[in-house]
Amino acid sequence: MAARVLVVEDDARVAAALRRSLEYAGHRVALAADGPTGLASAIRDAPDLVVLDVNLPGLDGFGVCRALRAAGGAALVLMLTARDATGDRVDGLDAGADDYLVKPFAHEELLARVRALLRRAPAAPAGGVLRMADLVLDPGAREVLRGVRPVSLTALEFDLLAHLMRHPRQVLSRPQLLAAVWGGEPVASNVVDVYIGYLRSKLEACGESRLVHTVRGVGYVLRSGG
Repeated sequence: MAARVLVVEDDARVAAALRRSLEYAGHRVALAADGPTGLASAIRDAPDLVVLDVNLPGLDGFGVCRALRAAGGAALVLMLTARDATGDRVDGLDAGADDYLVKPFAHEELLARVRALLRRAPAAPAGGVLRMADLVLDPGAREVLRGVRPVSLTALEFDLLAHLMRHPRQVLSRPQLLAAVWGGEPVASNVVDVYIGYLRSKLEACGESRLVHTVRGVGYVLRSGG
């Protein structure tokens, strides 16, 4: 499962090696070299996963993780450290990290940890308000906001968007979307593409960034960033 990964690491050689390994595995990787920059990137870009070194200039990894969680950031966090003390691992997990890897490590182990984290990332719950970046959907009230702007959707558009938002960052095929939203009813073969176009037009009506992305040859995915 490909993902958008932010690597926050101040050692340029280590960061470059991590980038090569992750990109080779099919992930898209951004880099940050200090705590404040990494925190800003994690909040602004909402990556799927943050690979976060503990010893960072400006703000250490524990502080970055705590601040990210306090800001509502839901990205998976894999912390890296040269320290092997149990207390450090506990501190990392208490700060909101999802997993912890001690340096030095084999890059095969890193990639295995990344795969395991991405596999266990939960889909959004069926009930309750759903959020992605500045997009908010309230299933109960059947209301959608883009920032503070109300977005008026038809019943089918709403159901399609709700299904995408319940499975954030997961690539959903056209047959999956047809089954979930249209319930297997006989419809035109391009109906999913048409309704995705309607959604994009309404969600981006005031120049907002794209959230519903095409994965060529596969389907569609809801995520922030390109």
